[in-house]
Amino acid sequence: MQTTFASFSKRTLRALTKQKAVIAILAMLFLMLFFKTNFYTSYNLLNVLKDAAVNEIIAFGVTLTVIAAGCDLSVGGVMCLSGIVAIKLMNGGMAITPAIILAILSGSLVGFINGFLVVQQKTEAFIITLGTGMLIKGVNQELTDAHPVSCTNMEFMKIANSKIGGVIPTLAIYMIVIGLLIYALLRYTSYGRNLYALGGDYDVAKYSGINVISTKWMAFILSGTLAAVAGVLLSSKLNTGSSIYGDDTALMVNCGVVVGGTSFAGGVGGIMQSFVGLMVLQLLTNCMNMLGIAPYLQQVCQGVVIVTIIWLDCFGRKRKREDV
Repeated sequence: MQTTFASFSKRTLRALTKQKAVIAILAMLFLMLFFKTNFYTSYNLLNVLKDAAVNEIIAFGVTLTVIAAGCDLSVGGVMCLSGIVAIKLMNGGMAITPAIILAILSGSLVGFINGFLVVQQKTEAFIITLGTGMLIKGVNQELTDAHPVSCTNMEFMKIANSKIGGVIPTLAIYMIVIGLLIYALLRYTSYGRNLYALGGDYDVAKYSGINVISTKWMAFILSGTLAAVAGVLLSSKLNTGSSIYGDDTALMVNCGVVVGGTSFAGGVGGIMQSFVGLMVLQLLTNCMNMLGIAPYLQQVCQGVVIVTIIWLDCFGRKRKREDV
């Protein structure tokens, strides 16, 4: 019995040390026990999930590009674009459903263009998607005249602001459903296996018969599509579209994905890791808000946490290679 317990404890400890983001979450949950706040209330914890939902949905798409040894820094602009397009179309008299479909397709189009430039033209994903994001922000400012636009259709607000049973936010449900779908795509389909293979070694995957171009291209299309879905949900939540909502989104999402353990080197990581990584940043923000920490100090703390987790992860992998 003791041997079994010791073996289980060792396996648990080994799993935790591999996932630094989980340790960070457990540390925050432990520390908040010592402060008199409303942190441990169902309302606050559900609110954390709700607030994280938009970035988590974007992260699920970005994870696909990172596994393929790429990245997508245009997601902030795409998120704003889809929300603005949906509201503009509805304000122009279009019904909600076709307006949302067209808005999501606008994100798919951006992802298609990113994929064409990165995969087909063999350019650097970091630079191309950064430039695309800047271009789209300019388009967003032109569409809105650099002012927020409100939706005149009040039914649009209900999409992201309703609750199931009057308790569970629908935003959290959307996040969970989309996360499970992308998890299944990576875990149980040949596309997912091919994506990991080309991220691990592009040339080996190519000579193994995998259509590396279409596989990696599709990752960028899905990333743009999910960013657009998140943008529609954000605009529904706020009933407003704006060109400035996504200024920090690309940076925070990509950082969260890497913090969770999905490597920019490609071929490593997954949806659960990205979920945990983004949750670290969201939970940290929530904890600091509860403790009344000034916004500029919050940025310092976020930077310290991101750098520390990534450094520990890299250090652990380096020691593992040296031991081998």
